[in-house]
Amino acid sequence: MQTWVAPGRVNIIGEHTDYNDGFVLPIALPLVVRCAAQARADGQVRVVSRQRPDETVLVPVAELAKRRDGVPGWSRYPLGVVAEFVRRGHRISGVELELDGAVPIGAGLSSSAALSCAVAIALRDLFAPAVTDRELIDLARAAENGYVGAPTGLLDQSASILCTAGHALFLDVRRFAAEAVDADTNSGAHEQIPFDLARFGLELLVIDTGQPHELVDGGYGERRAQCEAAAAKLGVSALRDVDSVAALARITDVVLRRRARHVVTENARVLTVAEKLRSGADPRAIGPVLTEGHASLRDDFEVSTPELDAAVAAALAAGAHGARMVGGGFGGSVLALVDRERTEAVVADVRNRFARAGFAEPRTFVVGPAAGAHRAD
Repeated sequence: MQTWVAPGRVNIIGEHTDYNDGFVLPIALPLVVRCAAQARADGQVRVVSRQRPDETVLVPVAELAKRRDGVPGWSRYPLGVVAEFVRRGHRISGVELELDGAVPIGAGLSSSAALSCAVAIALRDLFAPAVTDRELIDLARAAENGYVGAPTGLLDQSASILCTAGHALFLDVRRFAAEAVDADTNSGAHEQIPFDLARFGLELLVIDTGQPHELVDGGYGERRAQCEAAAAKLGVSALRDVDSVAALARITDVVLRRRARHVVTENARVLTVAEKLRSGADPRAIGPVLTEGHASLRDDFEVSTPELDAAVAAALAAGAHGARMVGGGFGGSVLALVDRERTEAVVADVRNRFARAGFAEPRTFVVGPAAGAHRAD
């Protein structure tokens, strides 16, 4: 068997901008999903996971489309990728998939995209080597949308496939979505921006609150609908087309105006951070922008939680240069930019704050910009 890996991701800045045709700035994490794979000749897809040792899934390739509701939920991600390859006309003779995931589930770090992309890159190399990275991203997204029913955009899969070590990925979602999926050329829709934290004695600390990142009560879908409604009231196709907060005065609904204000200001924050990093500036300069992003997600978009707010407040009080919740919200993790020698102190203060509040002890780990999906052996 050969092995492929695909990473989770965290956004430096740019939450809820992707489905508004905006800008994002993610990095790939050193935390990955590993997929050991080999072709079979019997027309069967066999999937096992180290995290689910008592569940072995075996489905004929020809029956994938009609068997999706009769398999364990976790297995729908890899099966969906196989099904999408087949739907697009690629011949899969059968395949053995052995999975092992190190990306925390429910932490807002795109564990599902890492899983889908690890399987997708393995299948490409085994059965369809002409598939481009751009098509691979579209294929993995389509598998999550159609087979799993997860309403993801292109952000998570793009980060998992395209990110490179030592860089943040600047992605213009509108331009990227418009690229032909059969083209491997970069039309300027994405850019690798150097992000050298070690040079400046900095680290990125992820604080997993232990509160599962779930799109509860339709909150995620509701936010999307509110953004679409705000864009309609402004007469634009997406909030990406609004270039100033002043233009939002035409929205009389207070809630819709707040939702739109987050998207407009968050797009501006992505552009600001990207420009600072391009210039080679000390990354400490982006800290206040990250913190502004959290305030916007908390107050205007209303997707934060007491645990996320407590983690941000504790990190900042302990000396972090900036901190904010990451991912879709309603739980998950916080990202803090800290001096390397202060990391342990920040972790201790966050844990103390959680203990005083009666919250579960958070999990913490240091991350840096890692490589995107690739064959590991």
